[in-house]
Amino acid sequence: MNILVTGGAGYIGTHVALELLAAGWEPVLLDDFSNASPAAMLALDRLAGRTLRSVEGDIRDPKCLDGLLEQHNFSAVVHLAALKAVGESVAEPLRYYSNNLGGTACLLERMAHHGVTSLVFSSTAIVYAPSETPLTEHAPTRAESPYARTKLAAEEMMRDLAAADPGWGISILRYFNAGGADPSGLIGESPPDSPKNLLPQVADVATGRRKRLSVFGNDYPTPDGTCIRDYVHVVDIARAHVRAVERVVSEPGVSIHNLGTGRGHSVLEAVEAFERASGVAIPYEFAPRRPGDVAMLRADSSLARRELGWTATFDLDCICADLWRWRSGHPDGYAG
Repeated sequence: MNILVTGGAGYIGTHVALELLAAGWEPVLLDDFSNASPAAMLALDRLAGRTLRSVEGDIRDPKCLDGLLEQHNFSAVVHLAALKAVGESVAEPLRYYSNNLGGTACLLERMAHHGVTSLVFSSTAIVYAPSETPLTEHAPTRAESPYARTKLAAEEMMRDLAAADPGWGISILRYFNAGGADPSGLIGESPPDSPKNLLPQVADVATGRRKRLSVFGNDYPTPDGTCIRDYVHVVDIARAHVRAVERVVSEPGVSIHNLGTGRGHSVLEAVEAFERASGVAIPYEFAPRRPGDVAMLRADSSLARRELGWTATFDLDCICADLWRWRSGHPDGYAG
């Protein structure tokens, strides 16, 4: 019943660990803490009511992976460890390819060596070409940043692996925009540097960590000129991973599922939702577009509903309310 969770101390990883526990699985967490805090593990242990098993290590280190895979009888691996900032990937492409693609190749190789052939992979919706209609899993892909290309290349690697060895069960989950926090307010998103995603930046303004929000681009072909995204609650995303684990341990083959609500909100609509949740006015200014950003991304998640029995249950107002509960209690994230 053991599940290895790479990137387990991160934003998605801590929430996945909680949901795995609730479903009766035993998560073992691996993280190099390059984008996570050890304090997250303490908060997670508090919510779990016990100390969870965790290891500090890098997915590019075969000795570390061998040690874990030899010590534990893993039923599956949930692979979340990755660098994930679009703009940063444009500036540092080699770092992203080394970590995201090289690390995934190392992980798959060691899993195969140890006979662990069930995997849930954290991918991203930005592998899709922009579309005015909700995107299905068969929509055309067009990765426009090094980050997106590392994810798409990793997906192709997994398809090739499963074609060579049909015994593999692989679930690829393409997240749309994750947001929110556990309703307890004890765990949430806490990037070590200035956050790159919209809602954490809005929370930084609300808590006084920054003076105003920069809205990157107001000339997109959308109703208010700002980017439209499909915001999905992190708890919904975590629950999808549990459903995916249940699938891959019993069914071989490769599947791809979108995780989103199907409803898009512009940057300015998201700001207004956060203002409603927090009661704090969010000053903002327009700035030039960021490299790699696209105008619109919305999910058609009907396949996840049919095959995983999953659907998003929380709306944007709930996402903002839970995020505000986390950040108002932890203005500086885990550092506070």
